[in-house]
Amino acid sequence: MVLIAAGVPTDRGSLLLIILAGLGITCLGRGWSAFRRVLLDWLPFTAALIAYDYSRGLSTRVHAPLHMADIAGVDRWMFGAVPSVVLQRHFLDAGAVHWYDAVATLVYTSHFLATPTVAAVLWLRNRPAWIAFVRRVIALAVAGLVTYVVFPAAPPWYASKEHVIGPVIRASARGWTWLHVAHAGNLLQEGQVAANPVAAMPSLHTAYATMITLFVLANVSSRWRWTIVPYPVIMAVSLVYLGEHYVIDVLVGILYAVVVEAALRRWERGRRERGRRERGRTETARTPANGRAAVVPSLASGETARIADAGTPGS
Repeated sequence: MVLIAAGVPTDRGSLLLIILAGLGITCLGRGWSAFRRVLLDWLPFTAALIAYDYSRGLSTRVHAPLHMADIAGVDRWMFGAVPSVVLQRHFLDAGAVHWYDAVATLVYTSHFLATPTVAAVLWLRNRPAWIAFVRRVIALAVAGLVTYVVFPAAPPWYASKEHVIGPVIRASARGWTWLHVAHAGNLLQEGQVAANPVAAMPSLHTAYATMITLFVLANVSSRWRWTIVPYPVIMAVSLVYLGEHYVIDVLVGILYAVVVEAALRRWERGRRERGRRERGRTETARTPANGRAAVVPSLASGETARIADAGTPGS
């Protein structure tokens, strides 16, 4: 109801308040320690993403050359024409908004809600999985930021304004009109105005959709998990149609997500193996040569106490 009445928040501060309010409700009756844990877990995570938001403008300060015609040329080389231009020419109606415009807008908007929503659910149900998910979110943000700084790239709607490609408008918010809640896109449009307009390569919308899909497939056992597979594809098509990204942008976004996932899986697997080896060495050190548990005086009472290895939790 808040999203419909006030609009879709795209800034981390507003999303943080919504998340903390929701998680705070689950802490009612559990004492201040529960609220403190919410803050200690979420504030560093949100601070990292806020720092990312403010840092996106770095690419406009380091005076790196803007890539515009060359990016459009890649799409033209792959398809014979720029897909954003073709899709809007055939499907975007300047005089009316259609149902597929609403679908594309909702899919585009889901980017701002999907990541914090998944993180909140994981925080409530599985803390180790939450930590792993947050690790991936931050890694993708850092990878995207570095690329935006050294390789600023203009999206199709920007290139069209500069007459580099044919007519393309930024249509990501127009679907709200078909849903009869046109005002719900106000915050979305305000966020777009404030954002860095030349941070199109890679498409983090597609990267995060892919990352969420890979994470769900790897960590959810339900057979319904496969229903999320079309999400990155639908996101990619929506972004190209809405004029937000070229096809090459979304392909590189998918590549970033796959590389980050593979790298972190390898690192986590190595960490678990190191933990097992360390526990094995500890158990060996604690076991006497005769294989029996040692009996030693208790430091507290002088009574004897049997030393047994209780194990350590996995990393």
